[in-house]
Amino acid sequence: MSYGFAPALQEAIYQRLIADAAVMELSNGAVYDAAPPGPTPGAYVTLGAEDVRDASDASGAGARHDFTVSVVSDEAGFYSIKQLAAAVSDAVLEGDLVLDAGRIVGVWFRRATAQRREKDGIRRIDLRFRARVSA
Repeated sequence: MSYGFAPALQEAIYQRLIADAAVMELSNGAVYDAAPPGPTPGAYVTLGAEDVRDASDASGAGARHDFTVSVVSDEAGFYSIKQLAAAVSDAVLEGDLVLDAGRIVGVWFRRATAQRREKDGIRRIDLRFRARVSA
């Protein structure tokens, strides 16, 4: 097993999101590797946590990446953030991701969690995906 596929997978996901017209329109181009410091735009997308496990087999090295893409908004309701989250999900799952290292065996949607923070009313949807990468 190797963690060596992680940078290539992250770059491929990021590039897919910024190349997607619906994601860019609904987020006003606010797609980040990490949330920016200071005031944030009304809605944005950020790459999140990742858990990687060995998935090597007789054919060679491989890894299972469980990763999160988060959609955050300060709007009052969930409707617009759900539209953006749906566009993000569609973009991640659309077609094959091209990696600089390794190859994608598959990408699957695992689950989503929508929540509102009581103290400031921020809405957040964490989309969790699984990718299987092999050498």
